[in-house]
Amino acid sequence: MYIALQDINKKPEAFECYTARKLWDDEYTSKKMLEYHLCEDIDVSSRNYNFIKSSIEWIVYRFEIGDISSVCDFGCAVGHYTSAFARAGAVVTGLDFSKRSIEYAKKKAREESLNIDYKHMNYLDFTPEKTYDLVTMIMCDFCALSQAQRKKLLSIFYKSLKDDGHVLLDVYSFEAFEKIEEKAVYEKNQLGKFWSDSDYYAFVNTFKYNEEKVVLDKYTIVDSSETRVVYNWLQYFSIDSISDELEKNGFELVAIYGDVAGKKYCPSASEFAIVAKKI
Repeated sequence: MYIALQDINKKPEAFECYTARKLWDDEYTSKKMLEYHLCEDIDVSSRNYNFIKSSIEWIVYRFEIGDISSVCDFGCAVGHYTSAFARAGAVVTGLDFSKRSIEYAKKKAREESLNIDYKHMNYLDFTPEKTYDLVTMIMCDFCALSQAQRKKLLSIFYKSLKDDGHVLLDVYSFEAFEKIEEKAVYEKNQLGKFWSDSDYYAFVNTFKYNEEKVVLDKYTIVDSSETRVVYNWLQYFSIDSISDELEKNGFELVAIYGDVAGKKYCPSASEFAIVAKKI
């Protein structure tokens, strides 16, 4: 037991382990994630309905999305944004890791006869066959990737964009990082049976990496048949750090907002949104 607890509470190196598939393509947890995506009142897998609505309105206006537009949404989930862009007249591509989410999005697109090309895939493996006016990555998905993964993704963004195209994404801030405290929590059926439909015990360790500005929530899930470990990594940014990373990968930061609904930027806020273009 002592050795098992040592392993549970062990702090790995930053981004040492990557377990996204365990979360998004697991038969049970992907179903729970879909439920969260479709719940209009909470900010979990997707943001709440009112925010999504105002965000869509702002993005369509800000980037003049219409009949001659093309948009690629990385991490499109159930298609809240892709559907709206298609309704505005754009030709749209949506990429997502979760088969369950993509199947739901495809079903909704068929019902509305929307022109959306959905691809079930890891967006880090995406090879664009055409270029787009706008690339979006919403819900701070960019933060879940390591530096090497972000470098690869920005290269894909670069190849995916027209010369005058733009990238829109949101990230967590240094200010949010400073408010987080390391902790260890032990709970039965944590998150209301999110991890399994049978009883389980969850050990949740929150680790901070001060030099890298990274936070890890390490979930060790123990039930009667197995022990699973899921790593939820988040990278935090300042305006300077995101700008520097963009410039090193061929992009220029052209606008900063408080969120992807066009809110005014606030230095003390927990997140912010950026617009970038090719250098």
